[in-house]
Amino acid sequence: MPSNLKPGVSALFRYIETLHGDRAWGSMLDSGTGVKSLQWIETLPTDSWTAITAAPSMVDATREALGEKIRPQDRLLVGNWIDANLLAGETFDTVLVDYLVGAIEGFAPYWQDRAFERLRPLVAAGGRLYVVGLEPYVQYQPKTDSGRIVWEIGRVRDACLLLAGERPYREYPLSNGYSDSSVRRVSGRWRVATSRSATVRDTSTASSICAAIDSNASARRNSAARCAGTSTSCSPERWRSTNAKAGSGTAATT
Repeated sequence: MPSNLKPGVSALFRYIETLHGDRAWGSMLDSGTGVKSLQWIETLPTDSWTAITAAPSMVDATREALGEKIRPQDRLLVGNWIDANLLAGETFDTVLVDYLVGAIEGFAPYWQDRAFERLRPLVAAGGRLYVVGLEPYVQYQPKTDSGRIVWEIGRVRDACLLLAGERPYREYPLSNGYSDSSVRRVSGRWRVATSRSATVRDTSTASSICAAIDSNASARRNSAARCAGTSTSCSPERWRSTNAKAGSGTAATT
């Protein structure tokens, strides 16, 4: 099925297919997997795929979503990239680094600048490594309405993560020097595309975590006390309605 006809496929993933062209996908590694990325990967003509997540709950959610579409040669593994033995000695024709750089802070704190150094040896000779992340990232209160929407989404996402007892993401965009400390270690040329899907994903993250917080009365009271005075609602309904208003993301390949 042509990529532009695949239902529910992110524009970023479709753009990666455009970049990939007629190349064989071969063996594929999803280095920071999730339901959406694997639902896309299972539509590709891969020889096999290996998906890594540091969250056991993500394995359960992904298995439930894919069901019988997981082939015998496919692997869905729980692991952390700080473990030098994880996939040691293996290489893959295609490596997807989908929103991993920001999210890895929750599982390997202060290790972001070593992510590409760790992943690059897993790319086979002549292979491709695709990176998806936020660029630009809105750090300070913007002056425009659209900028404030994106800024508020990031703030609420991080607040919900903290209230749920988890570590917030630590975005590290190219505009803040990530290229100087890490990307330069990966040889090749970078091409960048934009999409709203990364912001939509942030709203989904906030919605799911808010739902978990709301299911606990004590956490709900703490949330209200700590968020008193803020102007932004943390309800899933609020962020579902925001999805259509603004968004940004990037995809790069080398």
